[in-house]
Amino acid sequence: MIRLNQIQEKMSEMHELDSGRFFVDISGDTLDEALANAAIQLGMPVSSIDYEILQKGASGFFAIIPKEWKIRAYETIKVKKPQHTEEEKPEAEDIIEGEAIINKDGMGYVFCAADGIYFKVTPPSGNGRLFDIKAARDKFRDRALPIPEDDVLTPILDEKSGEYVRVAPYKRIPGNDAAMAVNISDDEMKAYLYVTPPTAGGVDLSADTIIAFLKNNRIIVGINEERVKQFQDSPVYREDYLVAEGIAPQNGADAKIIYNFEVDNTQVRLQETRSGQINFKELNLIQNVVEGQPVAQKVPAQRGKPGKTVTGKYLEALNGKDIVMPVGKNTKIAADGLTIVAEVNGQVLLVKNKITVQEIYVVEGDVSIRTGNITFLGSVFVNGNVDDGFVIKASGNIEVKGSVGRAELDTEGDIVVSQGIMGKEGGAIRAGKSIWSKFIQNTDVVEAGDMVIVSDGIIKSNVMANRKIICRGKKADIISGNLSASESISARNLGSVSGGNDLVVSVGFDPKSKERLNFLLQKQEMDQKSLEDLRLNLMSLEELKSKRGELPKDKEENYNKMNEYKYTLQTEINEVQKEITQIKEYLNTLKNQGRVSASGHVYPGVRIVIRDTAEDVRMDCKATTFYLDKGIVRYGKYQEENEEDFKKVPSGYSTN
Repeated sequence: MIRLNQIQEKMSEMHELDSGRFFVDISGDTLDEALANAAIQLGMPVSSIDYEILQKGASGFFAIIPKEWKIRAYETIKVKKPQHTEEEKPEAEDIIEGEAIINKDGMGYVFCAADGIYFKVTPPSGNGRLFDIKAARDKFRDRALPIPEDDVLTPILDEKSGEYVRVAPYKRIPGNDAAMAVNISDDEMKAYLYVTPPTAGGVDLSADTIIAFLKNNRIIVGINEERVKQFQDSPVYREDYLVAEGIAPQNGADAKIIYNFEVDNTQVRLQETRSGQINFKELNLIQNVVEGQPVAQKVPAQRGKPGKTVTGKYLEALNGKDIVMPVGKNTKIAADGLTIVAEVNGQVLLVKNKITVQEIYVVEGDVSIRTGNITFLGSVFVNGNVDDGFVIKASGNIEVKGSVGRAELDTEGDIVVSQGIMGKEGGAIRAGKSIWSKFIQNTDVVEAGDMVIVSDGIIKSNVMANRKIICRGKKADIISGNLSASESISARNLGSVSGGNDLVVSVGFDPKSKERLNFLLQKQEMDQKSLEDLRLNLMSLEELKSKRGELPKDKEENYNKMNEYKYTLQTEINEVQKEITQIKEYLNTLKNQGRVSASGHVYPGVRIVIRDTAEDVRMDCKATTFYLDKGIVRYGKYQEENEEDFKKVPSGYSTN
């Protein structure tokens, strides 16, 4: 059964809450319109508003005099949830292991309210000191308040709950209460509380009283409740105390482009080796991209975030500015509308503030220490020479207007060298298609996926072509070296007048497969020898074991390791033999017999190899074509090479 005094207490509690709540009086043609206006003024949704009707509105046909609706709107009172005890505290509030703990002393606070004197104690943290009974007495003494008995203070000091506990009655003199005023900055972005202290019999200001006072004085945005609570415990008198800050408008960020490459093409990116040395030939000046690769992303312009003054005035913010996507040659915008991708393979550059992908990389001068090595997903055009020790790797063609020294050129396309290749007993020139050069001299490796075409001859070089090697011109002699091609090799002269066994010319087989076969045969021979040596060592250990009954520990370990290696070696030999058989079967299926031709002389000492048959030339031959007939190399009348093969030039080759 509810008693009268309970109803009175509840009504008193509700009255105290209502008196401290901020309210606005609002009118409107309808109740909904009045509530909407109140929501704007209070800065909260309609669902969070309580109201009382001051005047009912009237409208329509039956109203003699139309009347507006008038209401008084409040913020809905939020029911405080009961606090968890130490045992009930949720796991999320547990102290995280390893978190830094701040050292802080325990504190005590005295608060004078209308219904009595209150006291609270907070616990220390870390290595902080406890707030003791002596400090508690000093707090009351400083306020000229009667000091409670120890049996009243001690439980509060022991519990350290951080909550105010009534410790004594207080005779209030309302005229002596603390007084407060609000000062608002000129731009209305900050509000300060100015308080004069209470005198004897006056009460202190509670956080709820301060917040209600602020709201009733137009401060409705950005109230710092934490600072207000701090003021309640440790008041600051006769000076401005910041209690509220407006929400500053934030202009939206402008759109921007994030480049996936270095826009400064003069920037050198030296590479450091594992040993800590710098390779100054690897300057990495070229930034390669492949078709479809993202080269840049656009970050869209951001919308501005409006602000509010402490009094609730709306502050507009500017939206960020958009920018045009910097799409240049061979680039496009992806389906997402924010990414720029490459349309072709090549070098990505920022040209006149537009992203461009170039399919041809031009070197105006020599490939040297100035340019460093070149790796490019496209074609490379060199207006000068390629110096010794430098590398060009490309996916398209490589064209050198000058000469190539002891260097490395490697491409999937064609290679054109206008002034010749001088390998100086080194160098490696590899083309996925064909190689054109004025001459080839003292070069260790020259390999072409199709043809090698030379106008002034080949001297002391290893040249391999999957189809043909053609030397044609007034000085088109193949003097020395090791040359191989599947279809034919032709020149003006083969060998030299002085003779000697310095030239081997091989045709009628796939050079790459033949090279692999030779390597495998050599490996097979070495592996067989290693296996035989291993067997002899194992036999020696087995004999020793049969005599002694067991081997010493170190020899037993060696015996086991040799047995394991024997199995590995036998497996490897079987795999090599399998590949040798496959290559031989493939070479036997080739229908092309191959031929070697010389329009001038074939000098003694030249070795002609057609398929597996070799012929050493012993006499000077003129205008001769060598071919294979019934397993014998025959000397026949000179046959011209296909004119179209010699005239053929790579796509995009500059003939001027």
